[in-house]
Amino acid sequence: MGRSRRALVAVLGSAALALAGALAVPGTAHAANVLSNPGFESGSLSPWSCSGNLGSVVSSPVHGGSKALAGAVTSSDNAQCTQTVSVQPNTAYTLSGWVRGSYVYLGVDGGASTWTSSPSTYSQLKVPFTTGASQTSVKLYVHGWYAQGTYYADDIALDGPGGGNSSDTQAPSAPTNLTSTGKTSSSVSLSWSAASDNVGVTGYDVYSGGNQVLSVSGTSATVGGLSASTAYTFTVKARDAAGNTSAASNSVSVTTSAGSGSGTGFKQAAPYLYLGWGDPPSATSVMSATGIKWYTMAFMLDSGGCNPAWDGSRALTGGVDQSTINQIRSAGGDIVPSFGGWQGSKLGANCSSAGALAGALQKVIDAYSLKAIDMDIENTDEFENEAVQARILTALKTVKANNPGLKTIVTFGTSTTGPTYYGNRLIEQAKSLDAGIDVFTIMPFDFGGGSDMYGNTVNAAEGLKAKLKSTFGWDDATAYSHIGISGMNGLSDQQENTTPAIWTSIRDWANSHHIARLAYWAVNRDRPCAGGGVVSNCSGISQSDWQFTSITAGFTG
Repeated sequence: MGRSRRALVAVLGSAALALAGALAVPGTAHAANVLSNPGFESGSLSPWSCSGNLGSVVSSPVHGGSKALAGAVTSSDNAQCTQTVSVQPNTAYTLSGWVRGSYVYLGVDGGASTWTSSPSTYSQLKVPFTTGASQTSVKLYVHGWYAQGTYYADDIALDGPGGGNSSDTQAPSAPTNLTSTGKTSSSVSLSWSAASDNVGVTGYDVYSGGNQVLSVSGTSATVGGLSASTAYTFTVKARDAAGNTSAASNSVSVTTSAGSGSGTGFKQAAPYLYLGWGDPPSATSVMSATGIKWYTMAFMLDSGGCNPAWDGSRALTGGVDQSTINQIRSAGGDIVPSFGGWQGSKLGANCSSAGALAGALQKVIDAYSLKAIDMDIENTDEFENEAVQARILTALKTVKANNPGLKTIVTFGTSTTGPTYYGNRLIEQAKSLDAGIDVFTIMPFDFGGGSDMYGNTVNAAEGLKAKLKSTFGWDDATAYSHIGISGMNGLSDQQENTTPAIWTSIRDWANSHHIARLAYWAVNRDRPCAGGGVVSNCSGISQSDWQFTSITAGFTG
């Protein structure tokens, strides 16, 4: 219904502009693109400004040249990107652009617009309009639709005569009171007081040293992709519609936190343990027998109304889960809760917005003073739902910013050669949203691994490394340091057999390539039952008690 209403506004806007044209004969627009950075070939957004800092410049997919705009739509923000330009009064113009995505809009603020749905290829949109009798500037926009996934735009043009910007040569005043409002190991949040201008400020450019790193329309921004324990100096400049740029604000120097993630040493050997079924063993007894220090506790689900509960039914605190966690910590260990899984009522799918999901995650973080959280994104309700992927990533970005030092892990399925379509999509969304994910963990089982579980696991991890390199621009070492492997001991549902010897080889490969995380499903199954099949309390093969956990404990990265 929202899209129908938006289309109606477009029709009414077109009618209003047409009426204005009927009252005064418009001038002729000479074909010249008066937009700045129309194809984003500069590699930065400026002078475009995008809501929620959700816009970014990407190298693929593009329509022309080597760059395009990506708008990482969320359930609460349509990632609208705008540019204000000077125009001549009473003159006909044509706005056009090439777009790709589900429900992408192109239009004039307060006037005409159009939209299309073209998820797999670029499609051209055109919006003719006529300026008002005294109109000298116009704000143009492109945006997606809520919860419909990232859109792309390229080669945007406004054909018509320029507005003679020489009439406004006065630059805005410099922004003041620039300060840092927060930091993590990979990001710095900034805020400042607004600048003023004789006509109007249209945006702000954020600089790190002499390099422009961000363009925003408001008076706050978060700069991501930074290195841990590193000093940065930031300034901000204001600009107006005529392209006049202010002097720089006061500078602020910030040293990012000393993180153990983002390629700076975060290592975690944490096999899954579940308490709701599968004859759960004594966590501390297994710790004593194997040397394991971390467990991934499964699963945190929705008990209704976006409220977290263990397995969706056991209270967040006060039950067997909390007592087990207390025992683990008393024995010198710790836990990372896993949200989601293959089935059940999941918070990512059920919470109505990224903000609501972040609130649910925060309840668990606060209850257990967590150092890390794992989002196990599976099945059609989360992994194969692009809107839910974006919701989860946005929520993780929020809790990471609100909890300095918190490590965020996403776990998802794979093919034998690397991420699937939806795995690639998840990684690309993480980049577009600047979600700051610390570890991308693949699950190399039930993936057609056949008899070569070592070779296919390594091939899948190498495929993930290649995708991380191409998406984030990392080198080999940095990409490996963001990788996790979560296997399945013994027999999988597809009768793939990961033996103790194979798991040892996988662990040794993980150590030699310095990946971030090694886990497996599950400690409950780390018991022998040769010929027992695929069950919840043993591996289905011949092994010794807790053998896979002992092997995993040898992961040091």
